[in-house]
Amino acid sequence: MPNRMLCTVLHEMRTCIKTLNFSYLESLVEEAQVYADRMESKLYTIQDFDNLERQVKKLKKEKKELKPED
Repeated sequence: MPNRMLCTVLHEMRTCIKTLNFSYLESLVEEAQVYADRMESKLYTIQDFDNLERQVKKLKKEKKELKPED
């Protein structure tokens, strides 16, 4: 199965409403939740990485300031 996007799932949910066929709506809601959870997790991972980068820069600066000048 090719990679699906959250927008595709939402479009299929709209189709359920248009056709009044709700038999597979519950599985679409679950699938949308999975995609949203993955996106949220990725955003937190990126935020953590950015925070680590800032800490490394700060520590490098502090290290440089601690070195005695010759």
